Amino acid sequence: MTRHDYRNNLDAQAQVETFDPELTGRFTEVLDLLVEQGFDGMAHAMQTLLNEAMKLERSIVLGARPYERTPERRGYANGYKPKTMRSRVGPLHLQVPQARDVEFYPSALERGTRSERALVMAVAEMYLQGVSTRKVTAVMEELCGMQVTSSQVSRAMRAMDEELDQWRNRPLGEIPYLLLDARYEHVRVGGTVVSCALLIAIGVTPEGRRTILGASVALSEAEVHWRDFLESLQKRGLYGVKLVVSDDHAGLKEARQTRFSGVPWQRCQFHLAQNLLKHLPPSLDQKEASADLRAVWNAANRSEAERLLGLMVEKHESSAPKLADWLETNVPEGLSVFDFPAEHRRRLRTNNCPERLNREVKRRTRVASIFPNEDSLLRLATAVLIEIDEDWTSGKRYLPMKTP
Repeated sequence: MTRHDYRNNLDAQAQVETFDPELTGRFTEVLDLLVEQGFDGMAHAMQTLLNEAMKLERSIVLGARPYERTPERRGYANGYKPKTMRSRVGPLHLQVPQARDVEFYPSALERGTRSERALVMAVAEMYLQGVSTRKVTAVMEELCGMQVTSSQVSRAMRAMDEELDQWRNRPLGEIPYLLLDARYEHVRVGGTVVSCALLIAIGVTPEGRRTILGASVALSEAEVHWRDFLESLQKRGLYGVKLVVSDDHAGLKEARQTRFSGVPWQRCQFHLAQNLLKHLPPSLDQKEASADLRAVWNAANRSEAERLLGLMVEKHESSAPKLADWLETNVPEGLSVFDFPAEHRRRLRTNNCPERLNREVKRRTRVASIFPNEDSLLRLATAVLIEIDEDWTSGKRYLPMKTP
């Protein structure tokens, strides 16, 4: 489509009674940038769009356009405040609209503020408690743009914690599919830096949407910690779980059997495939063994999967009895997904969803490096998880679920 086509399209839209002519001009400018400069003009285009979207939102909140006289007006425009935001397409130099006589802050800028505030507080705690380094101080100044006092940190943490606690303790409901995983972060506990486990639970709702059910920080993945975490989910109203998906953690396995007795367990097929290579004798070909196991995973149904597994066990029974025994004992734990709808299997046969989530959490937590306490880790992780959960809730369905 040429720029002339774009202009004709916009001119047609401008004839709509509710369309703002000034906004039309801005959109024309944005499209011109994209047509002429391609991705090189993306930052400027995003900057223009955000500035106009914020101005439009302020007009909606005020109940009037700039300089418009109307009895519905609820407040007044009060200029602009410059703000530079980092984005994937480069720095965005924004003009944030201000208002008086009415509370207003652009919703476009609210996204990401929780985790940013939590990260600032986590780093600030390190700085104030004497465990910071030059690198941490530099990060602190880069994030905050100013020195932070202990009283400022305390006030910010109280406000932040109230919001995060409310989300972590919100009521739950029916969750057919439950996915569990953990990752480790360095935390200072009792004067020593230790690896603490961040336990995360993800659910798939009856409507097929993903949701982050909760998070907890524990000193390890021991059974007692997983059991307490799962119990807290049930106390918040979690019910209707038909399948639990996770990797093979001993503590989680025991806790799952206690709190979700009788619920089928799907062991992550990806990690089983990795473990297979560790049990292969040097004399066996890795590619051949992996292909045999892949055929089991990709079988049309459970009966066929068990048949192919039996052939694989028989194949190695005499030449590699330990491998055959491992296959017979462990691989069936990855076949539970065959008892569920075929259109759900690809998503549920591995623990990829929680692991991708953990990578996103890691991307944000690695700035802090060492957390001064367990609360600061939980604070930052929760803030990140809330943002991701909001995206999931408003995004596409994760699984096609049949509704009555």
